[in-house]
Amino acid sequence: MEPTISAAATLGGAAVSASAITAFGVPLGLHADVLLAGFFGSLVAIILLNTVPGSADTWQELLRTSTRRLSVAWASSITAGYITPLALLMADVPQGLLLSMAFMVGAGAQRVLVAVMVRFWAEQPRQGG
Repeated sequence: MEPTISAAATLGGAAVSASAITAFGVPLGLHADVLLAGFFGSLVAIILLNTVPGSADTWQELLRTSTRRLSVAWASSITAGYITPLALLMADVPQGLLLSMAFMVGAGAQRVLVAVMVRFWAEQPRQGG
């Protein structure tokens, strides 16, 4: 094997096996492969399940819908990045299913988060007067 091919393979392997994403020098604990799987899951939910439906054909409404869809995809991938390892531990799922689980978390993040928020953070009735 030529030295240049070996060096390229080493650099490529190091780029793929990067452990965590950092922002401003702070490790976020997010892995790029999990984020990507969650992002693709959110795209499937947006496209096939129509989780972010459009309403009108004006350019303002199309811009608003597109912005909302991008925000949902971004938030779903971040949710998958942080929730998937926890879900794997809680469900006792093998590590080999990490990306499949991230895809599912990304696809269901919008509806699951709303259900959890309604259940745990709904306004409680006030006591007294």
